[in-house]
Amino acid sequence: MQGRKLIVQVLIVLFTTSTAFCQTEVLKTVVNNLAFYKQKKDLKYLSNAKKTVDSLIKASSDTLDLEKNVYKAVVYTSILYIDSLNRLNQPAATFSQTSQLVDNLLANRKIYRYQIDMDYAKRCLANVYLRKAFVYVNNSDFINALQLFVGAQKYAPSFKQLNAYIAYSNHKLGNLHEAANYYAGLIDNDADGAVYAEAASSIYKSFGDTVTALAIIKKGRKVLPNDRSLLLDEANIYNNKKDYRSLNALLPALLEINTNNPDIAFVAANCYDHLNQYSKAESLYLRAIELNSSAYEPIFNLGLLYFKQSETKQEGGNDQNTARAVQWLEKANEISPNDINCLQVLQLVYARAGNKNQENRISNKLKQLNNQ
Repeated sequence: MQGRKLIVQVLIVLFTTSTAFCQTEVLKTVVNNLAFYKQKKDLKYLSNAKKTVDSLIKASSDTLDLEKNVYKAVVYTSILYIDSLNRLNQPAATFSQTSQLVDNLLANRKIYRYQIDMDYAKRCLANVYLRKAFVYVNNSDFINALQLFVGAQKYAPSFKQLNAYIAYSNHKLGNLHEAANYYAGLIDNDADGAVYAEAASSIYKSFGDTVTALAIIKKGRKVLPNDRSLLLDEANIYNNKKDYRSLNALLPALLEINTNNPDIAFVAANCYDHLNQYSKAESLYLRAIELNSSAYEPIFNLGLLYFKQSETKQEGGNDQNTARAVQWLEKANEISPNDINCLQVLQLVYARAGNKNQENRISNKLKQLNNQ
């Protein structure tokens, strides 16, 4: 998520003309102008609606009229939302004043009578906050962007995408715990759930908290069991912790969806190797080498596997495994001629085979490297 481009999503705003207002004769002009705008999309009707509602709230007694102020909120939030280029030349303070008006109205104990209209006004305001926030995002000003996203959330608390924007802004600002908490709260069964789980997990892994990271990945996989990236993340955590028994349970699914991935084949082979399932390990080391013949680790590990088998088998096959160990360890040495581990194992293999010439050759090479 940190590197992912944010996509602006807006709340659906349904233009409203309240039936309650239609019952009030004095507000018919306002209602009509809003209706005309809805039909013709001409900003002059919004301007006329504003002029009318402003003229109705002049006397001090009218400033306390709940119905008129609700409709003022509807008109003002409509203008802020629709007239994004400010062609109606509204003062800069209109945004903050309208937000305050809406807040005051929401605190009124009788506001439930105008729920539809206030829901509309809140959606409009939330979209305006979003629009302004993304201006700051595009300028990499995440301090102001975060404040505006939080402001939008006040008017649209159920709009899930806002939590993603807040998480992203916190992430950019280095507020990693806050970001991780928001990401973790967004994990559900939609397509973005995996992205949020990965983002939260990545943050906790950066803290060294693999326990929480793993819990988040498991939560993500519980709601998105077929997500490949989450499966790979969980496998990587087990692999890095050398928890091969837990990793073992994931290998069939991991291999099924990564049939041509040499790295996955190697991880699986290494896991089976540590669990002493040598036949599976051998097969997958060979598969990893087939897919990437220049990779050192699977070639070295395969040689080491044959060497271990040559030491443990009691009935025949020791010479064959010793020869295989030499074959693959020499190949690994060709790829990385100065790797100490490989040379030390080769020395042991040649000693076991009784090949003094090769044992001495490797011994001299090790002396040279140790004296450098």
